[in-house]
Amino acid sequence: MRNAYLDTLVALGRFIEFYDPDGDRHGLPTFPYRWAPTDLATRRQLRAAGLRPAGQPIAAQILWRHKKQRRVAYLYPIAGAKAKRSATPAQQVAIAKALLARRTCPTCRQVKGYYIPRRTGECLDCIPGGTR
Repeated sequence: MRNAYLDTLVALGRFIEFYDPDGDRHGLPTFPYRWAPTDLATRRQLRAAGLRPAGQPIAAQILWRHKKQRRVAYLYPIAGAKAKRSATPAQQVAIAKALLARRTCPTCRQVKGYYIPRRTGECLDCIPGGTR
């Protein structure tokens, strides 16, 4: 999991804070932002490809600084990732019912085209001073 270009810079005496392909300094193989190996991916990248880590251990990490804070993204091997699981028909029915309940006003019992605000607990037509 080494990067030839970054290894060359290190050999020339350049210190790269977040380049640690052996995991000596950071405990895991660590790469700077945008320098991760192509055979590894973050959870978000796996999800975008329709995959999931499938219980694999973390293989490496990406470290970077943002607003004076250290950020981390964990990397998983793409080769061991499995297809995302889809909801069962019963789960899809339950989700549809829950979303319908969020759009139903408890006062007037009308189904609205928007989610009922949790702050008021009523639709915009039922709250005093709401739009009519």
